[in-house]
This record gives sequence, structure tokens and C-alpha cells, in this order.
Amino acid sequence: MNIARFEPWTFVDLLNRDPRRIATPGGVSGTTGSPVADWVPAVDIIEEKGRFLLRADVPGVSPEDIDVSMDKGVLTLSGERLAIAADEDTGVQRIERETGRFLRRFTLPETADGEGVVAKYADGILEVSIPKTPEIQARRITVEAA
Repeated sequence: MNIARFEPWTFVDLLNRDPRRIATPGGVSGTTGSPVADWVPAVDIIEEKGRFLLRADVPGVSPEDIDVSMDKGVLTLSGERLAIAADEDTGVQRIERETGRFLRRFTLPETADGEGVVAKYADGILEVSIPKTPEIQARRITVEAA
């Protein structure tokens, strides 16, 4: 009879050490695959009276390396943070910041105006402003006698 050791906290420990493995193809099973993104920037979504505002934390990413696109009501933020080579010349001892490709997609509500999307980058924060379409008021139609 073989005795198998059950360690229920192994899965939780794995999540604490590398939560990205859950989001990658193959999941926790350990099989390798090509993930869609290497890291995921944090995003705040704010709804104001006349617009939606997305703020994404992308420090260390050049504005030229960021792509913002809109297709069929889906806003896509993507880009890449380049890695610093760790060698004796640069003096790099440890690299902890995530590098590589990133990707975030958001389905916008019908009230969003996809034609007026504006993106700005300052101090490591990408700010995407999406205006709302003017509300269409119900119109009363009078019935005329013939």
C-alpha cells in the first residue's frame, strides 16, 4: 500500500509565491504555454457625469510602447516594458519589477462614445478618457386627425 502525503496549503502557497500562474495557460498544473501577457497593470475605472476615465499604472513603460485601441465596443490597452540586462557593467543586483508584454481589455457600455477616446501618459500613469454619448430623450409624437 502506497502512502500519499496530502498538503492542502501547497496550492495556497503557490498562489502567494506566483499568482500569475493561475492566469496563464495550463494554470497551476505546471504545463507551460505562451501567455497572452507577462504582467497586468492595475487599472482604476471612474465614471463621471460626462465621461468614463481609466487610469492604468504603467511605470517604466515608454509612451511609444503603449497601444490603445477600440474595436466593437472593446477598449484594449497593450504594450511592453523592456527588461534591464543584469550584468556587471550595469551594476544590477536584483530585478523584481515585472517586464514583458501587458494586455488589458474592457467592454464599454453602450453609452460610451468610441469615436472620442483620448489617451494621455504622464508620470507612469496612462489616462484614457472615454466620453459618454448624449442621452436620447424619449420624444412624444402627437397624433393628428386625418
